[in-house]
Amino acid sequence: MKKFNELTEREVLALAISLEEEDERVYSDFAEGLRQDYPATAAMFEGMREEESSHRRKLIDLYRQKFGEHIPLIRRQDVRGFVQRPALWLNRPLRIDAVRKEASAMEVETRRFYERARERTQDAGTRQLLDDLINEERQHEERALELDREKLPANVKEDEERAQRRLFVLQIVQPGLAGLMDGSVSTLAPVFAAALATRSSSDAFLVGCAASAGAGISMGFAEALSDDGSLTGRGHPWVRGVVCGAMTAVGGIGHTLPFLIKDFRAALWAAGAVVLGELGVITWVRHRYMDSPWVSAALQVGLGGALVFITGVLIGSS
Repeated sequence: MKKFNELTEREVLALAISLEEEDERVYSDFAEGLRQDYPATAAMFEGMREEESSHRRKLIDLYRQKFGEHIPLIRRQDVRGFVQRPALWLNRPLRIDAVRKEASAMEVETRRFYERARERTQDAGTRQLLDDLINEERQHEERALELDREKLPANVKEDEERAQRRLFVLQIVQPGLAGLMDGSVSTLAPVFAAALATRSSSDAFLVGCAASAGAGISMGFAEALSDDGSLTGRGHPWVRGVVCGAMTAVGGIGHTLPFLIKDFRAALWAAGAVVLGELGVITWVRHRYMDSPWVSAALQVGLGGALVFITGVLIGSS
């Protein structure tokens, strides 16, 4: 993956064309998926699709004037800083609240990309076109925020449509949740395997501390190096890395602390109770901030935790 600052003006324009084409197709799928139940909203997305198509044609015309006919293939996944988009358009039926938030996030990301691109060019014609696109993307963002307001309860509109909440989710909740899930689940196997193999609370405690610290450091670096946040507004990468790493360590330490209890059997039962509490918290966070249904979130988290726990028990008992 290339850094945005390493792209040439030719590559920036080629990437812009690719982004507009992708957004156009996403809006087309949103319109198709909402047409039956929300015809007015589908018509709005169809209009946004046509505008994205217009943006793409303008960018292609500018590219031809400056660089000729061949447009190199460069996509969002080839450049650092873009968030991986969930494929909401593949799900049926589409959920109007999830579509609204995704459309708003798409426009914020595209607008930030054009703002960064404008800073990189000295050509007057290119800067003018990018300024026009920035203004149009801002209008799209506002329209996405206003999407189908009358179909949403007042408390949902107040909570979910605020940009600050989106930033909080991107910068804190997502890396924190990823860390908490990894720490709570991945350390189950070594902690309980060590506990059952040694029948010693102190040995299990030491293994849990080592596994939690190691997982926290690993996840922290992985999150910090995955995305520099320059185009997405996800915040400074090292802040996200610290949040992710700290929550990973917390997730592992949670079911390690009960092994400070000298009585091994009591420590084991206490650790099991803490694990259930951790999985419950993760399920709640996924439902509250990531829009996962209760049943789906509980099954996903519970299944993963159960498999890792069983692995640790089997290894420790062998």
